[in-house]
Amino acid sequence: MPDLTFRRYDAAGAQAIRDTVWLIYREAFAEEIASGDPFESGDAPMQRFDAYTTAKDFELVVAFMDGEPAGQAWGWPLGPNSAWWTGLAGEVEPGFTDEDGTRTFAFSELMVRPRYAGQGVGRALHDELLAPRREQRATLLVQPENENAYRRYTRWGWRKAAELRPAMPYAPLMDVLILPLPQT
Repeated sequence: MPDLTFRRYDAAGAQAIRDTVWLIYREAFAEEIASGDPFESGDAPMQRFDAYTTAKDFELVVAFMDGEPAGQAWGWPLGPNSAWWTGLAGEVEPGFTDEDGTRTFAFSELMVRPRYAGQGVGRALHDELLAPRREQRATLLVQPENENAYRRYTRWGWRKAAELRPAMPYAPLMDVLILPLPQT
């Protein structure tokens, strides 16, 4: 495991380091950005980031190695009027989308710069973001064809619960994964 340090940022702090967020994003998703996919290219990723930072209790964790940003993860608790579940495909169990700000943490993004990949940075970020959470569960969206991410998440305990097409321009159909969080 590399020698990592972590810094946590609230929404205002995350916006203050927006250039660092974009640096990590564009290196981690270089292929997707270059593909021309309108969901991943241009300013679409940072427009989503800007929208995410308006969420109540948004939190960003950045991992640093030797003073350099190595990766980042962010999310927020889902409130009662959250749009997160908009676009669910198919049936889910009754109450699955009921939110009150304490039930579900939306684990929105996890990314590692390529030069730091394969060194445990992703898992460390995952654990660092989730460790202090008090919600009952976490959720994330993953594209089924993203086999590396999918395999990693299921190895870490995440399980598919549904499918969803986010209410965003050009959003692909994604699998909804759920992870029960330890209750303290």
